[in-house]
Amino acid sequence: MGVEIERKFLLAGDAWRGLGQAVLLRQGYLSSARERVVRVRIEGEQAMLTIKGANVGATRGEWEYPIPLADAAELLDGLCEQPLIEKVRHRIEHAGMVWEVDEFLGANAGLVVAEIELASEDQPFEKPEWIGVEVSGDARYYNANLIRHPFSQW
Repeated sequence: MGVEIERKFLLAGDAWRGLGQAVLLRQGYLSSARERVVRVRIEGEQAMLTIKGANVGATRGEWEYPIPLADAAELLDGLCEQPLIEKVRHRIEHAGMVWEVDEFLGANAGLVVAEIELASEDQPFEKPEWIGVEVSGDARYYNANLIRHPFSQW
């Protein structure tokens, strides 16, 4: 079984801008139920199907499989729950770790969050100066919830 251990934070300022590489992501959900999420994502020229289990703390099961780009586009436009999640992801290295800063577009424009994946829940890591309040346990910030309750409606 694959495992994802992830912590999510709001940002404190714009010092992260201009760091790292950026790529456009489009993703949608075939299932956004809390106990099982099935996501289709196009990231640049690659496409993935991801299945995630329910969170237990910052940990949950995760299985990810590459799929043909054309299939992903068809799923996003035809079968996925709407609206889609669109965001620009910035991958920024800091103190030997990779932070993913997501700038949301569309109905979630204005929302910017940073995530870090860990090897264990108690793994120490250094926060960059631009990391703010942790929102890992706040379900409003889960991508699967942002399709039903977009940031623009908060």
